[in-house]
Amino acid sequence: MHGPAGVQQYGPGHCDKDIVLALHCKTWSQQARQWLDQQCGGRWPSTEIKQLCSRTGCFVVPVGCRGSEYEQLEWRISTSLSERLLMFNLNITQIRCYVLMKMLIKTFINPLFKDVISSFMCKTVLFHCIANTHPNIWREYNLLSCLSLCFYLLYNNIINENCPHFIIPGNNLMRGKISSEIKPYILEILKNIINSEGVTLLGIKCDNLGSRLQLKFYNRCPIKSSHIISGQLLQNITVGISGKLLNTYYHLQDRSPNEAVEILKSNLSKLFNCQYEGLYKTASHIVTSLYCTILGSVLASININQYNTVSADTLEIISLGLNTDVASSKLKLASILYCVQEIQKANVVLSEIERRYDLQIVEPGCNCNVFERKTLKQGFKVLCENHNEEVLQYITALCVRFLPCEIHCVPNELRYEMFRSTQEDRVFRSIKDDEWMDYAVVDSLPYLYFLQYKINSDLGRHDEKQAALFKLVRTIKEEPNLGHRETALNILGKCMEQEGRAGDALQCYSMSLHVRGRNNVAKIHIATLISVLINSGT
Repeated sequence: MHGPAGVQQYGPGHCDKDIVLALHCKTWSQQARQWLDQQCGGRWPSTEIKQLCSRTGCFVVPVGCRGSEYEQLEWRISTSLSERLLMFNLNITQIRCYVLMKMLIKTFINPLFKDVISSFMCKTVLFHCIANTHPNIWREYNLLSCLSLCFYLLYNNIINENCPHFIIPGNNLMRGKISSEIKPYILEILKNIINSEGVTLLGIKCDNLGSRLQLKFYNRCPIKSSHIISGQLLQNITVGISGKLLNTYYHLQDRSPNEAVEILKSNLSKLFNCQYEGLYKTASHIVTSLYCTILGSVLASININQYNTVSADTLEIISLGLNTDVASSKLKLASILYCVQEIQKANVVLSEIERRYDLQIVEPGCNCNVFERKTLKQGFKVLCENHNEEVLQYITALCVRFLPCEIHCVPNELRYEMFRSTQEDRVFRSIKDDEWMDYAVVDSLPYLYFLQYKINSDLGRHDEKQAALFKLVRTIKEEPNLGHRETALNILGKCMEQEGRAGDALQCYSMSLHVRGRNNVAKIHIATLISVLINSGT
């Protein structure tokens, strides 16, 4: 059992486990002050706190060392009174840092690996960070940097599988806690938290903190003119619509095509039979249009699978939802037409989408991922000031989603996205928030240019095909608010493969993995491409 010099280490031996003994040793005061000085380099805690800590003494508690042969008989030295004094000496930034650490771990690690990283480890990491940094760092305006510092130290502790006790450094808090099987997964999660620069805070579920932070962010946007607030409100509505659509997909994702059709028909029937007024009427109209698009797409998939064509009735249902937004519903129609080789009709639809998609105004709308959205386009904000919710059909482009029951409406290059997760990757998925990973999902603008590339390639229009490819590259590079940039890079990679540019394709897939390291089909694309190159002798 680890303990300070001069303090007897109890165990193995017979003891009453229900008894907690207070231990006051003659050498405790001197040793405690010496340890604190050694740990803190004279910076923290203050001399007064050190003196108080040195007089608190310690406890001996009947808890053995994990994995020890005598674990049931050993006792442990507890310095809880000193730690309590140190906690009382924290400033508000340090306390917030500690709380946020616990919340992030509870949100992103505990659901997968429960009790691996304890609150006591978080507190210990915080103590070490404070002791080894200048006090001026711990200010309210620097909270995110301090939080990153703590997670970086925790990351290093897990790499070394050693989190030394703050007062008794010989006591490794991580001993026997982290197995070699789960270690890389925990490191991956911590790396994502560190690299997110605070964005992961928006995903915290505890006390709805993530949602409250997002609301606070929007409320604190600089109000230079009223159209800024109008733009944020309508952007929030767009994201809300996208979220509603995700909820619908969640209830359909494991259904057969015929079951999905019946569920959608039932939902549409309820919407038609309800009498709404005001904003409820507007919302009902938007949701009804979205349901028509989904229903039409599922029916089209059934038609294509059975007859390799699409019935007039199915096309009529799809047409009822075409004006929900600038692009997503129309792109589904174009995708369906492409899959049944109605190339010219698909090309007409794409031309109409491109005509309506003003790059200075239209904003992508996606609620699949939590990510930091960049400043809204000026044209988007100006239009929002002078119009109500109906303007969304002219200024927003939802992401395009295909369920497995719509697979026959999806080009082969995009179908891969429905199989993005290996068994290993699924460990990193949130049961509640990552259902979309079983769909094929892509932002509207990249999908527009991808379909243009495919269609012009089939039509033998070399110049138009290269122009579409250039626009796809430009969009990935310049559009700041793409929700599925990794998917856009994947379909760009498939275009590069078709062009015979294997090196550029590999670069696209590598960039895609940089955007999303897990649950990304780019891994399969890379393996397949390398296999083809090896077999061809290239």
